[in-house]
Order: sequence, then structure tokens, then C-alpha cells
Amino acid sequence: MALINPHINFNGNAEEAFNFYKSAFGGAFTSIVRMKDMASDEFPVEENDAEKIMYIALPIGPNTLMGNDVPTYLGQVNENENRSKISISAESKEEANKIFNILSAGGTVEFPLGDSPWGSYFGMFRDKFGIEWMIEYAA
Repeated sequence: MALINPHINFNGNAEEAFNFYKSAFGGAFTSIVRMKDMASDEFPVEENDAEKIMYIALPIGPNTLMGNDVPTYLGQVNENENRSKISISAESKEEANKIFNILSAGGTVEFPLGDSPWGSYFGMFRDKFGIEWMIEYAA
């Protein structure tokens, strides 16, 4: 079966965000590539973009959360966009609580974690980086 691996764009704070996500999920980054590592005649990198993240990957179970910083020449990412959410299926209520509490800190809770009308343990929030998450545990 195919896997879904979300990829998130950031405005220069991808590394900070991914360290935050790692604090909730654990594990280790499988890849961190900075823009300066990709610099060439075909892909010139502005000095203020050199330390930005070109690619970062954090495995979460069988999936991988990936991201990057947007280079200056492409403009800013709309951090208030709400067309999509990252959905996490926890293995227990305890895991759901841990992930929800860590990632929602400093963000905005849109639906408090608790028993949902459809029978699962569910919560929804926008984290401090503007990324929207849904955390669910279904027994």
C-alpha cells in the first residue's frame, strides 16, 4: 500500500519547527540538507538563504514528515492557509494526549482533545508555526 508523507513549506524556521515536532514524536532526522549544500551555477543561493533548510525528513512510524524553507526569491508562504491538516492516528489515549499537548503548546486549539461524536478520541489545533493538526485515537 502507498504511504502518505506530508511535506511542509516554512518561511525560514523549518529547522526550529522540525526540532519541535521531533520533541513530540521522537526519532531522528534521516536527512537535513541546507540550501548552501545545493548551491551551483544552475542553482545559485543567496547569502541570506545559505543556512535555510532545502530538505528535512523525520520518520513517524512507516511515514515521513518532510519540509523545507522557501527561498527568498519565491516569496513568503501563507502561514494562515487552512486548506489541509496533518492527521495523526495515535496508538493509545496516552500517546494522543502527549502529542496533542506538546504540539498545541503556543498554538491555537480548534477542537479540544476528547471523545468525539463519531466515537474516537479526537482533537484539532494549529501549532505555533501555523501548521494544522488532527490527533485521533480510535480503540
